Amino acid sequence: MKQERGQAGTHWRNAGFLSMRAMILLPLLALAACGDKPGEQPGIATNIVDEAMNEVQQVPEGANGMQTAEPAPEMPSSVAPVGSTIPASVQGRWAGLDESCADRATELELTITPTSLVFLESEGKATGVSHGPDGRIRIDAAFTGEGQSWNRKLELHPSASGRELTVIDDGRAVTRKRCS
Repeated sequence: MKQERGQAGTHWRNAGFLSMRAMILLPLLALAACGDKPGEQPGIATNIVDEAMNEVQQVPEGANGMQTAEPAPEMPSSVAPVGSTIPASVQGRWAGLDESCADRATELELTITPTSLVFLESEGKATGVSHGPDGRIRIDAAFTGEGQSWNRKLELHPSASGRELTVIDDGRAVTRKRCS
């Protein structure tokens, strides 16, 4: 009786089990053979930073009004803050030179009120405003944005026509056009 069971089990293994095993393993082997590189899947970014860096294009300096600025000469110590009100000549809404004024969420969006500088993701409340030579305006401001707070000194250089405004922040100058 024991021999019959052994033969019956062997028959089952030989006939159905091997074909079942092959049915499971063939698709897995096919998938393994399809990959470009071992461990990688084509079209899937495993490192977003590396993927993004492959698509970076060099932008010529000055594109959209951004450029490195020479450090501005310090304002004479005799120039004291005249208060915390930003002059009316620079108040209004500003956008990047190549941006549309109709788009209210552009990267270089800036709204200047009598007491604050409102950027796309941060707002600075003016704590001191000084006037320098050649129409420069220095604004000391307490900023908040994205759950953080910091203090910053910005220099504003309005153009003679008042249609453009260059904002210098940490050695980076950005020129914007007046929208309103």
